[in-house]
Amino acid sequence: MSNLGLAIVFLTAAVIAVPIFTRLKLGSILGYLAAGIIIGPSVLGLISDPDQILHFAEYGVVFLLFIIGLELDPQKLWRMRNDILFIGGGQLLLSTVVIFAAVFWLLNDGFKVPLIVGMALALSSTAFAIQLMTEKRILNTDLGQKGFSILLMQDIAVIPILLLVEALAGRSNPDAPAWWVSIAAIVLVLLSGRYFVNPFLRTMSRYGSSEVITASALLIVMATALLMHNVGLSMGMGAFTAGILLANSSFRHQMEVEISPFKGLLLGLFFIAVGMKLDLALLVSDPVVIVSGAIALMAVKMAIIYLLIRNTTGLRRKKFKLALMLSQGGEFAFVIMSFALSQGVIERDINNMVTIIVSLSMALTSPLILLVDKVLQQSGVVQNYDQENVSHEPEVIIAGFGRFGQITGRILTANHIRFTALDYNAEHIEFVRQFGNKVFFGDATNLKLLKAAGLEHAKVMFIAADSDKHGFAIAKTVREHYPNLKIVARAKSRLSVLKYREMGVETTIREMFDGSLKAAQIVLEEYGVDEGRAEFLVNVFRRHDEEMLEQAYRANDRYDFNEVLKINRKGREELESLFNSDKLD
Repeated sequence: MSNLGLAIVFLTAAVIAVPIFTRLKLGSILGYLAAGIIIGPSVLGLISDPDQILHFAEYGVVFLLFIIGLELDPQKLWRMRNDILFIGGGQLLLSTVVIFAAVFWLLNDGFKVPLIVGMALALSSTAFAIQLMTEKRILNTDLGQKGFSILLMQDIAVIPILLLVEALAGRSNPDAPAWWVSIAAIVLVLLSGRYFVNPFLRTMSRYGSSEVITASALLIVMATALLMHNVGLSMGMGAFTAGILLANSSFRHQMEVEISPFKGLLLGLFFIAVGMKLDLALLVSDPVVIVSGAIALMAVKMAIIYLLIRNTTGLRRKKFKLALMLSQGGEFAFVIMSFALSQGVIERDINNMVTIIVSLSMALTSPLILLVDKVLQQSGVVQNYDQENVSHEPEVIIAGFGRFGQITGRILTANHIRFTALDYNAEHIEFVRQFGNKVFFGDATNLKLLKAAGLEHAKVMFIAADSDKHGFAIAKTVREHYPNLKIVARAKSRLSVLKYREMGVETTIREMFDGSLKAAQIVLEEYGVDEGRAEFLVNVFRRHDEEMLEQAYRANDRYDFNEVLKINRKGREELESLFNSDKLD
C-alpha cells in the first residue's frame, strides 16, 4: 500500500473510532487503540508491519515529553512540593513495590521484568484522570489538587523510568560515546536554553511569519532530541530537557500551541500502532486472567491512593471517587513496555499481557465512575465539587501589554489578583519581564493560546491591544467561544466603541477620553473657572457625549460616516443649549 493509502487508512480509522469512544465516555485513547485493533493484523489486516509505524509514531511521545517539560513551572512545583513528594511519590513507590512483589511471585524469574512491569503499571492515565476530574468539577478543589500532584509526580518520573529500563537492558555498544560526552551534551543543552533559545525565538518572532515560528518550535524539539540520541541518551530525555528550559519562558504558551497539533496526531498514531500489536488471541484464550489482572490493578492502586489521602480534608466518598479516577493504567505504560521490548528486557508475551490489562483498566474506569454516581444518587447523596476552590489559574487575561495594559497589570499585581498577559512583541515582553510581570509571547486571536493561558478559568478579559483591528479580532474570537465572559476593551475612537458594542462588548475605555477630560478641567481652572464648576462642566460634557454614543449605536445606519456627523452636529447644538441654560440659571 502506498504512503497516501496508509495515511487514508489511519485517518479514516481515527475519525470513526475516536468520536464513538469519546461519545461513550471511554476516552480518545481507547478509540485509537480500537482503531489500531481493527485495521491491524488481528482483524482486517490492512496494515502488515505495525513495528515500522510504531517506530515513526514514537515521535509523538517525544513531543508529549516536551510539553510535559513545558508544564513543569518551577514556581508551581515548589508550591506543590509536599503533595508531589509525599502523596505522589508515595503512590508511585508503594504501587511499584506491591505490583513488583505480585509479578515476582507469579514469574519467579529474576527482578528486571517485575520491576519494569511494576513501574509501568504504577503510572495512571493523565488524559483520563484530568478529563474525569474536570467533568466532575473536582480538579480545582483542594482534593483535586492532591490528585493532580499524583499525576504530576508520575509525569516527572517517566524519564527516570525510561533511563532505568535502558540501564537494565545492559547492552554494551562499542560505538557508544564516552560517559563525559553525554554529560557535555546535557550541559550544552542547558547553556543553549539560557543563552541561545530565547534570543533565537525573539529573532524569529520579529522577522519570521507564523509558519517560521512553528518551524522554530519543531527545530528546537527535534534538534535537542537528536543530540541526546547521538550521545547515547533517549530522544525523550532531550525533548523533556528542552521543555523544562522553556517552562518559565515568555514563549512557553506559544511553543505549546505550535507543538500540540503534531503531538496529538503522532501520539494518536502511536496508540493506533500499539492497538495493531495487541494480541486479541490472548484475551480470547484467557479472559479470566486478563479481567482479573485489570480489576486487581485498579483495586491495588485505588487502595494505596485512598490510604495516602485519607487524612486530607474532604468527605470519604469524594476521596474514594478520586482514588477510583486514578486507579487505571496509563498511556505511559505503553511507552515503557514498548521501549523495554525494543531493548530486549522483556518478552513479547509479557508486553502483550500488560498492554491488554492496561487497556481494559482504562475501559473500566468511566463505567465504574458512572456506576458510583448512580449509586450515590439513589442513596440520596448530593454531589458537590465546587467547594474549597483553590485554582491557581489567572483571574484576568490581558491581551496586549504595552503602556496602556501595564497600568492595569501593575494595579492587579499590587492587589494580589492573578493575571496573565499576552503580547506579540518579543522585545516588549523581555523588557516588561525585568520588572517581574507575568507576560507571555503570542497572538491573543489564537484560541488554543488563550486556553493555554487560562482563559477558561478567567473572570475578565481585558483587550488592551494597540490596534483596534487586532482588538476586534480578539473580541470576536473570545465572544464566539466564551459568550458569558466579561470583556473590557480599549477603543481608539467613537467608531471603535460602536464596533465593540455591535460585537457584544459593552464595557469599553476610550484611551484618550478620560485624559482629555482631565486636561479640559485643568485648563478651565487655570483660565479662572471655579474648581467645582469646572468639574461640573466636564461631567455634563461626559454624560452628553455618552448619550450621543448611545444614539449612534441605536441608529439604523450606525457605521455611516454622514450619519455620525449628523448626530455629532445635533449633539453639539444640544450641548451648547445645556451650557447656555445653565448660565441663565
